[in-house]
Amino acid sequence: LDSAATHAIPLTGYGLRYKYGLFRQTFENGYQKEIPDDWGADFDPWSVRREELAVLVKMKGLTVRAVPYDMPVIGYKSDNVGTLRLWQTESLNEVDFKTFNDQKYSRACAEKNRAEDIVKFLYPNDTLKAGKMMRVKQQYVLSSASVQDMLRSYESLYGKDYGNFSRMYAVQLNDTHPVMAIPELIRLLMERGVKFDEAFDIAVRTFSYTNHTVMREALEVWGVDVLQSVAPMLMPVIRLIDERLKKEHPEMCIVGFDGVHMADLAVYATHVTNGVARIHTQILKRSVFSQWHDIYPDRFVNVTNGITQRRWLAVSNPELTAFLSARIGEGFITHLEKLDELKPLIDDDMCREFMAIKDVKKAQLAKRILEVEGVEVPEGFIYDVEIKRLHEYKRQLLNILCTWAIYKRLKSGEITDFNPMLCLFGGKSAPGYERAKAIIYLINSLAAIINADNETNDRLRVVFCRNYNCSYAESIIPAADISEQISAAGTEASGTGNMKLMLNGAVTLGTMDGANIEIVERAGADNAFIFGATVEELESMKDAYRSRDIYEADDMVRKAVDVLIDGTVADETGALRELYNSLLDGASWHKPDHYFVLKDFRSYYEAKLRANRAYSDRMAFARMALNNIASAGCFSSDRAVREYARIIWDI
Repeated sequence: LDSAATHAIPLTGYGLRYKYGLFRQTFENGYQKEIPDDWGADFDPWSVRREELAVLVKMKGLTVRAVPYDMPVIGYKSDNVGTLRLWQTESLNEVDFKTFNDQKYSRACAEKNRAEDIVKFLYPNDTLKAGKMMRVKQQYVLSSASVQDMLRSYESLYGKDYGNFSRMYAVQLNDTHPVMAIPELIRLLMERGVKFDEAFDIAVRTFSYTNHTVMREALEVWGVDVLQSVAPMLMPVIRLIDERLKKEHPEMCIVGFDGVHMADLAVYATHVTNGVARIHTQILKRSVFSQWHDIYPDRFVNVTNGITQRRWLAVSNPELTAFLSARIGEGFITHLEKLDELKPLIDDDMCREFMAIKDVKKAQLAKRILEVEGVEVPEGFIYDVEIKRLHEYKRQLLNILCTWAIYKRLKSGEITDFNPMLCLFGGKSAPGYERAKAIIYLINSLAAIINADNETNDRLRVVFCRNYNCSYAESIIPAADISEQISAAGTEASGTGNMKLMLNGAVTLGTMDGANIEIVERAGADNAFIFGATVEELESMKDAYRSRDIYEADDMVRKAVDVLIDGTVADETGALRELYNSLLDGASWHKPDHYFVLKDFRSYYEAKLRANRAYSDRMAFARMALNNIASAGCFSSDRAVREYARIIWDI
């Protein structure tokens, strides 16, 4: 929205007006604890309630008013203002306190609570059926209210002739969460007298779908019973779409034995499916959606993600922004590709000034870490940063086990050539994701041991930043020297943290995965530290891979992994033992070490030391960092939104 408003692209965002965010993360004895994050606690001066634009959303046993709150998104130095329209769900009836003892009052209160609960929590835990039903309610309210809003606006101009609908609206579905908008638009058009085939064609021309993940669990499948219990009016339309697909391609289906496959619905009933990095789109074509690509090869395109440099550089790092502006002007704030002009200017004086800025940002972050986390970071430390959602595929486990191996080798004297380094983590685990929570506990537990060791803590410290969020990121990213992007190749769709860190002069330590590939292409392999097996290598050997062979053959790997079970860290719940078993024995739902932690361990260890030792020549390291900044021009959301407008929305 920021990019669209800055570059005069007419774009409106639709979402839900949640009362509580994901959660505020605290730690208790190293374990993640979740407490409510009340987004509605403070006055919100930017959101404007649009009572006159409220719509009704009917579900089984409950009808709610969806009231839009509009937030302006203002273009940078432009007259353009975009809109973020967030729906708040409310009861149809006012609760009358005068009838305090009346049965109607109790019913009204219950209905009010049921309506308001829909937008009470962002991402309710869907491990139980009640959570699944709440997510379906959220998705249906978002989809229905937004489509009704578009139809109302359209009908005010064109009446009941819907032939121009797809010209007026290009609707981008952000992953599978709003895919219910497809059958909902078809249903509402059919209610208005449009035949199914015509309504389906309008939907295909209107909608496009962005896939954000290759993780199977994120490709939503809703049980028919769950959909029927929330929005039964959608199922007849979904079955019509499914029947149409089966007539065209008998081998394909949307409604399977396990439920409605929302990603398949999204690919079939839209005109474009895009990935968010070049390798991600390639994986979609040849693996995740290979059957669909065989049928509709022209529907698949790539739009690599981008970030807004106005927040992630100009606001969060004013010192670096002034440094760049003094040399190439301020044009990069709206046209990031102008950073290319920096490349021929890089010299020793620039390197020295850049290092001074980096030291200022480190001092600012060190002060915050001391105040919030209670850990002192001495001057002169390298800041090695992995900040992202806690998930096995992102391999924070690989990072902490390798860091433990480095610690043990520093302590034994096996490593002597080592620059002082802070290993900084930040990220939340989903409340029901026990393995990820076990990894957080492991990191915090090992950090306490490492930080308390006076023999080595002048060379190595570990911090897990609690309640990592965008505001914390604005302090961390400008201070980072090394950007950890270590997902198993073929698992990260794109990443955007890698772009934010690159833009602020952190050097990538990572696998050839997601947007890392394009980052390395732009900055050059000499300005990154790449390790690990490639997608092709992992695909070729995954059936024959035996992690236990590596564990038994490599003494360093074995000792690092054994920290999960050797008593170094208390394991009262057995969660660390379960992590250990997942690496060596697997589980009922996956093979041993399904994210190849042990496979890449030695390569990662060597790359981490290589990055550390490269810092010995700070001038050379600064030159690497400046080359990354100068090569970051294509990773702006300005470029990404312009590509969407040109190749998908036809604006």
